[in-house]
Amino acid sequence: MTTQQLIQVNTLEKHVWTWQDHKIQYTLMGTGKPLLLIHGFGASIGHWRKNIPVLAASGYQVFAIDLLGFGGSDKPALNYSLEVWQQQLKDFWHTHIGESTVFVGNSIGALLSLIMVAEYPEISAGGVLINCAGGLNHRPNELNLPLRLVMGAFTKLVSSKTVGPFLFNRIRQKSRLRRTLSQVYRSREAITEELVDLIYTPSCDPGAQQVFASVLTAPPGPSPTELLPKVKHPLLVIWGEEDPWTPIGGAAIYQQHQNKGDVQFFTVPNAGHCPHDEKPDVVNQVILNWLNR
Repeated sequence: MTTQQLIQVNTLEKHVWTWQDHKIQYTLMGTGKPLLLIHGFGASIGHWRKNIPVLAASGYQVFAIDLLGFGGSDKPALNYSLEVWQQQLKDFWHTHIGESTVFVGNSIGALLSLIMVAEYPEISAGGVLINCAGGLNHRPNELNLPLRLVMGAFTKLVSSKTVGPFLFNRIRQKSRLRRTLSQVYRSREAITEELVDLIYTPSCDPGAQQVFASVLTAPPGPSPTELLPKVKHPLLVIWGEEDPWTPIGGAAIYQQHQNKGDVQFFTVPNAGHCPHDEKPDVVNQVILNWLNR
């Protein structure tokens, strides 16, 4: 059965979990050893629609969760940070899973997966990092001077109570979302109406603009360089090698650790920032091969 057939046969069943008085959306499929899938910035559990059925059909219990502020989860006005989501994931594990779990993430979700494996080895079995972000936001020293000034001005505008909503409404227009996706996806065929709707629909929820502004002005959090020495479990690092947001050069630290035998590194040609969505057949098989070993 192909990936496409599996997607058609299996629809993602949505569940609701109440966490700190907030509604959190998640999905669950399959039985076996648990995997917890964590999406990136602006995405949701639907971004794993090409992966969940395949992993579940291969003998795994697959959970995927919408982080607070994204997807079908509530979007309260608060100061968002990696620490907020870290606590959400830890509490979700205690409530719904309760056994050693492989954390699988893309972008910010991959950084959160790395945090969970590094900081909570007692609940982790390993991690799969797909084009892992280096932080929730860029650190000032990571940007050259002109771009640093531009980004500083942009974050101030986004946070403005008058200009912020206007900017957000422009950014979330479907035509602009398509243009943004065309920068980070190598394959134009992968940028479907379904994908655009997955990002657009939650952006219409009350509170979405405040979440956007809060995340863009949040501290970057721990870096992979700080986290990797703490990791005691195996890691699989997957990288779409055409990614302009976290280019292949950002993977060097993982390639260095590969020599120690704890990290397996795999590049996906002709794929951008989200190879699990662009090249699902390739990524699914790489993950399953690694899990089976």
